[in-house]
Amino acid sequence: QVQLVESGGGLVQAGGSLRLSCAASGSTFSSYAMGWFRQAPGKEREFVATISATGRTTYYADSVKGRFTISRDNAKNMVYLQMTSLMPEDTAVYYCAMAPMGSTTSSITAYHYWGQGTQVTISS
Repeated sequence: QVQLVESGGGLVQAGGSLRLSCAASGSTFSSYAMGWFRQAPGKEREFVATISATGRTTYYADSVKGRFTISRDNAKNMVYLQMTSLMPEDTAVYYCAMAPMGSTTSSITAYHYWGQGTQVTISS
């Protein structure tokens, strides 16, 4: 059984930066692709970024490309989302997730394990 725990959310001003972390346990972390998704109140959960098991391949939603960076440290069973140039539109609960097939994809259906989420609020 996989458990994912996000941390690092908070309140920041527009234009600021924030680094989210996700700690994984109960799995061979290095074998699986990981992703970040976000969900604002009243909206569906949307893809943000994904990274391959090796960390050599990444993919981003157009809305965050050039501003967010996903990374991972397999030795520490950690995945990160570095967010810069934050905008009020980035306000949401951010979730990390694991794709057990090990493929790097933006499709939410590929991610079978999810963290509890961490709130990110950007003030204007």
